[in-house]
Amino acid sequence: MLMEKKVLILSASPRKGGNSDTLCNQFMEGAQQAGHQVEKIFLKEKKINYCTGCGACYNPGNGCSQKDDMANVLDKMIAADVIVMATPVYFYTMNGQMKTLIDRTCARYTEINDKEFYFIVSAADDSKLSMTRTIEEFRGFLYCLEGANEKDIIYGTGAWQVGDIKNRPVMEEAFRLGKNI
Repeated sequence: MLMEKKVLILSASPRKGGNSDTLCNQFMEGAQQAGHQVEKIFLKEKKINYCTGCGACYNPGNGCSQKDDMANVLDKMIAADVIVMATPVYFYTMNGQMKTLIDRTCARYTEINDKEFYFIVSAADDSKLSMTRTIEEFRGFLYCLEGANEKDIIYGTGAWQVGDIKNRPVMEEAFRLGKNI
């Protein structure tokens, strides 16, 4: 019997329906079809400020001094069993929206424990090897989390314009990985 999991998909695409966002939708469809509880957050629609380094979160119980949408996103990250982090690749690194989200977990990152992680990257470059720097950035985040388990990576390479990813084998791969979490 399949255990229902809480799946949180964090789409950092600046374009709804962009290539990384489309792969998120495929993953989501597979996970929903398998009976999991899935929520996708489109980061562009959230107000998430940059970390100011004010240090307020270093004092236990304080949390972050900023009052934006990050507190709610962080609650969802802590409650999830599976976290999917998706970004388009800009200049061979994750985009600013994803990096800002990661930086803002600082106030409660020690509570993001025992999670399964999937990464989705999309890039114009055709080489998976060229995505190494981006994946290492994600792994740097996971290195700081207790019990983080990197499950898989979905490489949407060779996709520049919106829709380039459609009708490619990676679409089925994203669906299959979502279905088999």
